[in-house]
Amino acid sequence: MSNELKTAAELETLADASSKAVSRLTFLFDDGKFTEVGRFVTSNGALSGVVTAFGYVEGVPVYAFSQDISAKSGALTKEGAQKISKLFSLAAETGAPVVGVYDSYGADVSDALTALSSYGELFLKSANLSGVVPTVSVVCGVCAGAAAMLATNADFVIVTKDSELYAAPNTGIKDLAAHAAATGVAALVADDDAAAFAAVKSLLGRVPQNNLAPVPMYEFEEPTSAFGNDALSQADAIFDEGSVKELYTDFGKASFTALASIGGNCVGVLATNKTEDKLTVHDSSKLARFMRMLDCFNIPAVTLVDTEGFKSDEAASKCGAVKAMAKLSHAYAEATNVKVAAVTGKAYGTAFMALAGKGANSDMTFALDTAVISALDPITAVEFMEHDKLAGTDDLAAARKALADDFVKSECTAYAAAQKGAVDGVVNASELRAAIREAVEIMAGKRAQRLPKKHSNIQL
Repeated sequence: MSNELKTAAELETLADASSKAVSRLTFLFDDGKFTEVGRFVTSNGALSGVVTAFGYVEGVPVYAFSQDISAKSGALTKEGAQKISKLFSLAAETGAPVVGVYDSYGADVSDALTALSSYGELFLKSANLSGVVPTVSVVCGVCAGAAAMLATNADFVIVTKDSELYAAPNTGIKDLAAHAAATGVAALVADDDAAAFAAVKSLLGRVPQNNLAPVPMYEFEEPTSAFGNDALSQADAIFDEGSVKELYTDFGKASFTALASIGGNCVGVLATNKTEDKLTVHDSSKLARFMRMLDCFNIPAVTLVDTEGFKSDEAASKCGAVKAMAKLSHAYAEATNVKVAAVTGKAYGTAFMALAGKGANSDMTFALDTAVISALDPITAVEFMEHDKLAGTDDLAAARKALADDFVKSECTAYAAAQKGAVDGVVNASELRAAIREAVEIMAGKRAQRLPKKHSNIQL
């Protein structure tokens, strides 16, 4: 009978059947050692469908659960949900990160209504954990429906290249792992389980243990890379040697987000000069969510600005460009972590205000001596302000460009911005690392207060 108690031998046999779920946890925990919680919990005489455990990852206490594909295809049972729920509660009480390993076809359809209630409880617990401790989801197989929703609620989602993360089957998308990365769901795509858990260890080593813990400190080496024109080369030249770990590479192609360190201090890097001159809706979403994650755990944010602004053509407008711009500006303004910005190239109009604007959106803003900072695109500016000078010219485009070039040289230099208080300092490329490092260090004790409220109503 399914409701009969099992003998010790029968329980050991059942528990040993979840070897794949267990083996994945050995990749995660230091030396493959961990303590399993609720090992002998069963559901209708079978396995509960999930292995829950705690141990150390890079010396930091971590809770983890691993779905067991050998038990009803990993279906979430009431008992399995209770095990995960207990893990979430322990994490909240002790301030330790949570790693969830997903390999399941969804809820237990033999008791669907109970499964729905179980997922509801997990959604609540997951929401309560958000911003309190770092959470990482690792998708190693199938992660569908409600499980996909739960996994995506984590701070970071890592998928293996052969995994499947979807809301509903038969979508026609062949490479679901690549799709998760392209849509901004997955921060990283790993080749296999071992690579996925190596990435988890790297991430957990770069963020605080919880929202009250200090940011990690590292031994560091001075960077050796040359300062280039793109986001990655600039980051490699500014931040500690080998410390830059890019995330969300395939989402928001004009922007760049990474975790790094400067002078041994963990920081988040946000940049706008990756591949395109203007930011898209996806770029705005990518930068906004990354900033909010950094703010959750009080990780200093360093923004490298080199953009002509936001795309505002018809296609961008139909995708909600204004809404995305408002979301990005709101995320920066609301954040109370240390915010340092550096204009490394162009910074026009609303993009400068959203990413590097003095006061709410940046605590300290620097500009390279070659930077161009303007309230409007220079071509647009001269069209408004000096249109009369274009009258009667034979080559209107050339005349407009000449006026724009003169406008840049006289009104849009870094020194002009400094004189008007728009930036705090003007430096050359070789001085930028020192300026950013000193700013991050001097503001480490930053205190900020906001008006009492339940939460802000950010555009989503």
